[in-house]
Amino acid sequence: MFLDTEFLRNNEIQLELEKTQDGDEEKNWVPAYHFFICDPSGTRMGTCDLRIGYNDNLYYGGHIGYRVFPEYRGHHYAGKACLLLFQLARKHDMKYLYITCNPDNYASKKTCEYAGGKLLEIVELPEGNDMRDEGEFEKCIYKFTL
Repeated sequence: MFLDTEFLRNNEIQLELEKTQDGDEEKNWVPAYHFFICDPSGTRMGTCDLRIGYNDNLYYGGHIGYRVFPEYRGHHYAGKACLLLFQLARKHDMKYLYITCNPDNYASKKTCEYAGGKLLEIVELPEGNDMRDEGEFEKCIYKFTL
């Protein structure tokens, strides 16, 4: 099910596979790849992950998550990582992805715009959603057509 990821690199960043995670039907989780975002010399500048497949949870939680360490922010590394992850998603025959963020997370909204996402809506999280249970109430939903 999981594919080789050595090709996930460009002249600015490379994605170093940290681990893969099988899906969990009971939790309604799909399989996922977890990466470190690194510079060409291997310095770790952040993390990202790609969830493979489709289910209702992914509309709110997204297919891609990312985090750039504070000292490396401001260089579009998260957006560049997303563009690389789109290549892996295509290899899994995925036709579109969602990335979500909180409405007040301006850096993440800029990342979604940089990567070519279309804002579908700002939606209230449904009752019983894990993120809502953790104190979040709304998400911006961006769609990326592959």
